[in-house]
Amino acid sequence: MGKKAKSNAGKKKALDRKIDKSTLPPPPPRPEDEVGSAKPLDKPALPGTGFKVLGEEGYDDGGVADLSLLIDLEDSVQRRKRGENEYFTALKADLLPRATRGPMAKMTRREQKVSLAQLLFSEDDDCEDKGPSEVYVEQILVDEDEATMKHRADRLAQARAALRLSLLLREPACASLSLSELCKRKLTQAGKEGAEEALRCADKAIEIAGPGFWDSDEVQLEAEDNPVLDPKYEKNATSPGLANPTTLKLLPIRVSQLCMRSALLQRGNALAALGDESEARSTYERVFPILEGEPRCARVDWERHSVHVNIGNTYARTDGFDKADGHYKIAEELGSDHILEKGGSEDDGRAMILCAKRARSFALKKVGRMDEAKVLMGEVIKQKVADDAASAKRKEDEAAKATEAGNGFTGETIPEGTTA
Repeated sequence: MGKKAKSNAGKKKALDRKIDKSTLPPPPPRPEDEVGSAKPLDKPALPGTGFKVLGEEGYDDGGVADLSLLIDLEDSVQRRKRGENEYFTALKADLLPRATRGPMAKMTRREQKVSLAQLLFSEDDDCEDKGPSEVYVEQILVDEDEATMKHRADRLAQARAALRLSLLLREPACASLSLSELCKRKLTQAGKEGAEEALRCADKAIEIAGPGFWDSDEVQLEAEDNPVLDPKYEKNATSPGLANPTTLKLLPIRVSQLCMRSALLQRGNALAALGDESEARSTYERVFPILEGEPRCARVDWERHSVHVNIGNTYARTDGFDKADGHYKIAEELGSDHILEKGGSEDDGRAMILCAKRARSFALKKVGRMDEAKVLMGEVIKQKVADDAASAKRKEDEAAKATEAGNGFTGETIPEGTTA
């Protein structure tokens, strides 16, 4: 036992360090009880019909519960690892991992996690990769203007900042997601020239998400602005992955699955940029088993859709049109389901169909069927204009209804000389 405080000041400090257990929040649930967004809600969390789950009762939560698992604002993992008393004692004494220097030094661990979420998931309205699609598109950098290239470089720097903060906070799930974002944004910023670096980031993201071990020093290298690999570096993988049995005592397997889905998609895109179509295709196909059992909502169907279009594109670039078109048709059907089924997200459904048709048009062009490609692309452009107009009109109508509901409008005429 330590020495007992004798002075009044010392006694006060000792008293301040004690935790009043009656003021603590409830303990976190068991890891196996946390299923994130895999379980549909009984009613929509947000107004509108875009979150309906197809083929069953219930509504998607928009990925909110999954985001909560990944960011872990309540520090459930640390609380399970340390125990309630030790955790809250460390929290009170400011001994938990956080950035203690730089612009975030005065922010709490929780506030730094909020900033991390913003770095990883926030998208500007003018961001070119805004949206749910993860279809790989080859970048032609020659004609890009200076403002676009600066924006891409800034987005890449944000992903590196997210990785640095993830490692400081000791949040491996966020580190994996940061590496996936680095892969994605490097391909956008540098095209094929950045594909090897992008692939390296994706491989490390998969390593963190997997059942083995990973090297934190090796991952830290990717947070540098111009990472230089030491050819003599000896790997020291001692940090358990998100699917490691040790880790699964502290967090649900779903965290690993979410990170793995993202990492595999980006790895496939990096391999496609390098021209390794066969390996890219096999990487994309590894996503399907993880998606089994996921609800048929627009959010998850965009993942399925992106994988099918990407696989189709790998065939289109190597084996001709027929194998590619089979996947384009599946991707198109995913979109049609959302249009045809009551409560589906029509906007997402139409966007999926247009994306599949656009990919089919490019595939037709590659095999020399130019007339068919031109006709199909004409349909895509015409439908895009019509869909944009219909979507804008629908949003205006919804906004008008919301305004009327907020004002308590009942449709009755207000007599002259009175106020609403």
